[in-house]
Amino acid sequence: MTTGNWMKGLGAGFVATVILSGLMAMKAMIGVMQELNPIKMIADMLGAPPAVGWVMHFMIGTLLWGTLFSWLDPTLPGESHWLKGIAFAAGAWLIMMIAMMPMAGAGLFGYHLGMTAPVMTLMLHIVFGFVLGAVYALERPDSTHEF
Repeated sequence: MTTGNWMKGLGAGFVATVILSGLMAMKAMIGVMQELNPIKMIADMLGAPPAVGWVMHFMIGTLLWGTLFSWLDPTLPGESHWLKGIAFAAGAWLIMMIAMMPMAGAGLFGYHLGMTAPVMTLMLHIVFGFVLGAVYALERPDSTHEF
């Protein structure tokens, strides 16, 4: 992985996290699945205030997922980067369902939150992955803008 790819990954991860955060805020404002609040889950796991949950959310989306995407991009399935982003985000979703949800007390695949939780989180991850891959493609130095 080159430094340029890593920086593209960080930029794409940040933009995708901003979009995801906006969707999460809209979900909360319209009252959909109030019990599914990843920011509160992160903050509660850390025993910290919600502001720390937001910081960690952005660190995970930008530093962790952005870096990993730029590293795995050449090996991910698909021709277009938006499709690679969706495949990558599906893997991130699976990690969240198997590891993070139980650690947050929501059970495997968010079982304690109801059957809507895995579906809702998968949809949010698909949007995150699409944006991650699309922005990563826009930042390519060869200017092909592979969508």
